[in-house]
Amino acid sequence: MGGQIKMLDNNLLLLTDSYKVTHWKQYSPGTQNVYSYLEARGGASEEIIFFGLQYFIKRYLTGQVITREKIEEAEKIYKSHFGQDLFNKTGWEYILEKHGGMLPVEICAVKEGLKLPISRVLMTVENTDPHCYWLTNYLETLLVQVWYPCSVATLSHEMRQMILGHLEKTGDPVLIDFKLHDFGFRGVSSVESAGIGGLAHLLNFKGTDTVQAIKIAMDYYNETEPVGYSIPASEHSTITSWGRDKERGAMENMLNQYPTGLVACVSDSYDIFSACKNIWGDKLKEKVLMRDGVLVIRPDSGEHEDIYPRVLDILGSKFGYERNSKGYKVLNPKVRLIQGDGIDYNSCNEILNILALSDWSADNIAFGMGGALLQKLNRDTHSFAFKCSQILKNDTWYDVYKDPITDKGKKSKRGRFYRNLKPVFINGDLLKDWSFQECRSELLGGGKTNVIQY
Repeated sequence: MGGQIKMLDNNLLLLTDSYKVTHWKQYSPGTQNVYSYLEARGGASEEIIFFGLQYFIKRYLTGQVITREKIEEAEKIYKSHFGQDLFNKTGWEYILEKHGGMLPVEICAVKEGLKLPISRVLMTVENTDPHCYWLTNYLETLLVQVWYPCSVATLSHEMRQMILGHLEKTGDPVLIDFKLHDFGFRGVSSVESAGIGGLAHLLNFKGTDTVQAIKIAMDYYNETEPVGYSIPASEHSTITSWGRDKERGAMENMLNQYPTGLVACVSDSYDIFSACKNIWGDKLKEKVLMRDGVLVIRPDSGEHEDIYPRVLDILGSKFGYERNSKGYKVLNPKVRLIQGDGIDYNSCNEILNILALSDWSADNIAFGMGGALLQKLNRDTHSFAFKCSQILKNDTWYDVYKDPITDKGKKSKRGRFYRNLKPVFINGDLLKDWSFQECRSELLGGGKTNVIQY
């Protein structure tokens, strides 16, 4: 419409906190270099998995990212935003003219997919041109967003370790890769969050319904094929659209439409126990057994301690079961379960404990995790912080730090850091271009499979 101004895409000058626009005036006279680092200071776990920086570098920092148009746009916005002229136009014009619009910055980081103890330095940033000392921490706002994929990867890994423990006790650990499926796309705040968070989950597991995660792997992590997999599955609308008296028809339709492979069907629309006993276990029993694949029944609603022993006992009586070498019951391989509602670390662990106490193996069930996987996190979950630790002033290096008397947990590091850090970006160029499989192998070791197993 007339009079509207179209914002430029990815204007790096606008991807910061407002107050950082004013910081170029605040550094000590004679400052030439600002050296800062990123760490997770602690909180939800003792370890952190580093992942996602390559996405932010490729998406926002590589090549010419400063243009005349972007400088002019930022100048106009900030003048109105502050009500006065505080924007460092001269500094940005210097980067445009001297460096061709590429950022005079070096970023060093640990390997993507690396698991480290809390409080280790994960990344460092410093300017490479003494005229651009103000640039290092200008980039903090954007770069600290790596907290999100790191936190998702860490939570997902903790879920993997917990589920793996149950499989080692009651079943087959080989099944771990497909035991936690990402249902989180609808529960996140943005498409970008779904993509990079969903990909962080895929470091640990191979099941996902978040297609954006696959796209990010292909666009930013050098993959040519999907790194996550899914199966056909129903939702309540597709089952209840048939009407309550036609629930059997809706379920039979799932078997007819997908005659091979895994297929999942919500079965709690009305009466989960009747569905398992009278529909799946009786009227459609032979069709399930004759099918070339696995039916995955989704109970979802209700109290776990009431649902799972009863549902498993019904299915065990109808389809049969065997006891594995560890003494736990495993359903006929044609039938499995998935819980996709209300799953977080505690509820997942609770369900697996309920199964074990009822003599049922963890082999019988997989989980779908949504908002608790991709959204129920924030920067304080692991206390991510980006702090300046050294400054070059008048050709002399000085260590700098903070040490609040009121909160010793916020004491920052001083000096320079080298352990596990390698240059990944300098002056507009990406120096290390990870594939996603390299990141996954860094965390879990080698081995590939795309055979979906529940």
